[in-house]
Amino acid sequence: MRQFSSSKTFLAAAGRRSHSSAVNSAGLVTSLLKSRSVVRFSGPDTLKFLQGLLTNDVRRFGEPLHERTATIPTPNMPAVSEPPMYAALLTPQGRFLYDFFLYRPAKEAEKLDPTGSGPGPGSTDSTELFADVDASALDELLGTLKRYRLRSKVEIENVGEDFQCWQRFGGDISEKSSLGWGSGVDLAGISASHGSDGGCQWFKDPRLDCLGLRGIFPTNTTPPLVEADKETNEENYLEWRIENGVAEGSSEIPKGEAIPLEFNLVGLNAISFDKGCYVGQELVARTHHRGVIRKRLVPLKFVNNDGKEVEQRVSPGSQVINASSGKKIGSVTTTIGCRGLGLLRLDDALKGSGPLAVEGQNNVKVEAFRPKWWPREWVPEHQEQSAVA
Repeated sequence: MRQFSSSKTFLAAAGRRSHSSAVNSAGLVTSLLKSRSVVRFSGPDTLKFLQGLLTNDVRRFGEPLHERTATIPTPNMPAVSEPPMYAALLTPQGRFLYDFFLYRPAKEAEKLDPTGSGPGPGSTDSTELFADVDASALDELLGTLKRYRLRSKVEIENVGEDFQCWQRFGGDISEKSSLGWGSGVDLAGISASHGSDGGCQWFKDPRLDCLGLRGIFPTNTTPPLVEADKETNEENYLEWRIENGVAEGSSEIPKGEAIPLEFNLVGLNAISFDKGCYVGQELVARTHHRGVIRKRLVPLKFVNNDGKEVEQRVSPGSQVINASSGKKIGSVTTTIGCRGLGLLRLDDALKGSGPLAVEGQNNVKVEAFRPKWWPREWVPEHQEQSAVA
């Protein structure tokens, strides 16, 4: 579980405005994600190995490229790119362990040669994938993957010294996603947005459009589109995610405990229900087909009895109760400043059955919100109607 102090950056100039409005007024900002590291998978069994482990269908990375994410052809970029994928590795009992953002780098034969007149040299037969993963769990994650590897012909390397993960977010990002590679190209900004010689590029975050753009880039380069006065620390990205109700990494999605559907991994495009077997698949499929998820991760705001925001008063693990009845309805999983995420019973959190509070803190009330991106069927009223039908 994760707790941060409130961030002190240029966004503090927004005064009493909410963090969301502050980031919106700042426009698109970029953060280096020091909480993530990068792993490389290579070898002929790479896709087969990951397909049997992860919750999503990685066979897509082995299919021929189509006009999925066309870019303007340049000598250092492919004409078409494969978008990244979000996935998770679970325990055999179906509990969350680690999350992965998977990227398939462009092969040399998919790029133009230095003259821009033909395909580059190299074979298209090699298999290579990169993943950005939780840096705090990296050693443990690598050990787990290597135990599963057995005789599979796949190499698993920590390349965190060579690559870094970045996120571009804020403003009305869904309206401006064409600024990033892999989502079309802003013609007016072509000269500023070309990637490195290695062909690294920005992509739409594979979870939600509102989260912005994501990419891995060599450590010795500054990613395209990064403006010096619009680079901000990672805590602002955490706040952005919290306000959108999205947890990330093993410190925010409790390792070995979290049920993937309760942490909304289906809505974040992390799970395929028609890919076949993988580790932990049985519980995930059974929970999904049962149809009703009574607890989910929701964004929270902490206020006092006068409705004013209170900071640094709540820690992860705090119990959330119905202030009228004293009934426990869930717990806080992540906090930063006056914001947080909590795994709460939806009937109590979103139906207004009574004010919410932090157990043991009489002057700290809790406001829970339904994120805008949630599908209608997750709302308690719709679940009741479905059950009656």
